[in-house]
Amino acid sequence: MRPLLLLDVDGVLNPIGRPPPGHRRYRCVVDGEAYVVRLNPRHGRQLLDLAEATGAELVWATTWEEHANDWIAPRIGLPSLPVVTVNAATVPVSEHGEMFKTPAVAAYAGRRPFVWFDDQVWAEDEEYLRVHQGVGDFLLVHVDPAHGLTSGHLGTAWEWLTLTGFSQGS
Repeated sequence: MRPLLLLDVDGVLNPIGRPPPGHRRYRCVVDGEAYVVRLNPRHGRQLLDLAEATGAELVWATTWEEHANDWIAPRIGLPSLPVVTVNAATVPVSEHGEMFKTPAVAAYAGRRPFVWFDDQVWAEDEEYLRVHQGVGDFLLVHVDPAHGLTSGHLGTAWEWLTLTGFSQGS
């Protein structure tokens, strides 16, 4: 089973606040709403390299859902990716404090090992995934939304995938 690399957009690829150097400003219109995103075009190559080196599959896990393929992927050099459907309006209210996306991620990933880059994953999400039947091994990588995705986050994912034997690229 190929491992998954699950990607959030806001706070991960699109830092909140003043972006670090290397980010470019884009204006996107999604369902009639205008958004400004700040993206680093190098992230696409870095993520593709990580996926290739580990045999992992890149997947969107973001409220942007399919819009990430229209507005985010082409601006950072990613192909169209599969999408975890995380529509917050259809997710039941959490009973244990996990984020609204966590049950959708659990259902999508199933037994496949995964790394999840998100700025809103916490201990409650880890606990939910650990006790949820049918979920394989995983690594939650909390990204500081003020800085976004860094080479340190990518290195952590690479180490976990390769040192735990989930990597299919080694």
